[in-house]
Amino acid sequence: MNDGLSTVLESGVCAVLRKLPPEKIESIADALVAGGVKGLEVTLDSELALETISALSKRYDEDVVVGAGTVLHADDAIAAIDAGARFIFAPILSQETIEAVKSRDIPVIPGIFTPTEAFQAVQLGADLVKVFPAECVGPQFIKSVSGPLPQVKMMPTGGVNLETIPDFIKAGAVAVGAGSSLLSKEIIENNDWEQLTETARAYVEKVKESR
Repeated sequence: MNDGLSTVLESGVCAVLRKLPPEKIESIADALVAGGVKGLEVTLDSELALETISALSKRYDEDVVVGAGTVLHADDAIAAIDAGARFIFAPILSQETIEAVKSRDIPVIPGIFTPTEAFQAVQLGADLVKVFPAECVGPQFIKSVSGPLPQVKMMPTGGVNLETIPDFIKAGAVAVGAGSSLLSKEIIENNDWEQLTETARAYVEKVKESR
């Protein structure tokens, strides 16, 4: 498995940085990293997304992995990789995007919502799959799909919080993606980076406890 992806899976939490204030992004990222989060997913629908990926990828050592999310097209994936992204997340399953990312030897994690899509993603070369939106299917989906398709490694995103993490991990999820539940508007508006670090640490610890 790719070293960068292994790092993300080891910590168990990938933070989804979506449409956050560009002037606060480094403070946000520093707080998350201080709390033990090793994966930072910058969504491409964010302001200055490629510039943010470039800046954050240069800011941290190898033990923090910066990638791109909400990647819908192959061209966008390549642009993100050129900016420094070390993994590509997508909310959808696109063969063109998977092939483009794999040609650059970068981990690709497409979004899936059915067992058929999960199997197709792995057949196309996906390193793991993002169950999205996870709140619509819940942990039971991961447990049920893992039975006949043990080769599919799943990361739920959407509806993941401190209360739901144990059920998702115990159902077989290899890690979780966390967005608004981890990065609350109140914390960001108040510049309460110490609280964000504590919240991030709680997420990482909850994953460890649940494994």
